[in-house]
Amino acid sequence: MQIAYGSDIGKNRSMNEDYVSWFKNQQNQPLMLICDGMGGHQAGDVASEMAVSHLGEAWKKTSFSQAESVSSWFLTTIQKVNQLIFQKSLDFVDLDGMGTTLVAAAVVAGELVVAHIGDSRAYLYRNYQLKQLTEDHSLVNELVKSGELSETEAKNHPQKNIVTRSMGNREKIQIDLTSVPIKKNDFLVLCTDGLSNLVDEEGLKRVLKDWMSLPDKVTKLIEMANEAGGSDNISVLIAHFIEKEEG
Repeated sequence: MQIAYGSDIGKNRSMNEDYVSWFKNQQNQPLMLICDGMGGHQAGDVASEMAVSHLGEAWKKTSFSQAESVSSWFLTTIQKVNQLIFQKSLDFVDLDGMGTTLVAAAVVAGELVVAHIGDSRAYLYRNYQLKQLTEDHSLVNELVKSGELSETEAKNHPQKNIVTRSMGNREKIQIDLTSVPIKKNDFLVLCTDGLSNLVDEEGLKRVLKDWMSLPDKVTKLIEMANEAGGSDNISVLIAHFIEKEEG
């Protein structure tokens, strides 16, 4: 398994409020994380860094034999970290209202388990097909699901960046979980909306099927988002499952 990631401020922002990293636990099982911070007088970077670092440190102490245990760990640990971020926003006036999206992916016993909150995304690329594993928790996506907006209208909607769920804004949060079996040669892509809003699925597929190295794929996707306007911070993580994951 190979992992590469990158993050860029984009062309229109004064600071980068995204945070991306990955960690291994006691069985060398990987946890990959991307967060997109928001609010709190530009304290989104505090929320995103807290979410990634606290979840990563907790992951390092774990060891799992089955994917179901990872799902339970996600639900419990993400709630705990959410409460830490929420409490910190209450304790410091300049952090009031801060929050972050989260997309977290772990691989255990041949299964990919994904937890997410907000509009950062996870995609699985297999046999030249790209599947979005997460559903955006956003106002615009709710309007699309209710039939009030078409997919085309949603792409340019002025309220496109309003999320309906995030970490740190309230004491308890709802977390979406999904899991899929991993196969040899699969690619996992995690990204913030700074990428997904500007690089469509066809663009993602073109880069993923190219023979360039994994770090070059990350660099290329960030370049494509910047060339399309770079209106937000851009973060992407790609994992390539070179061998069959052990079950």
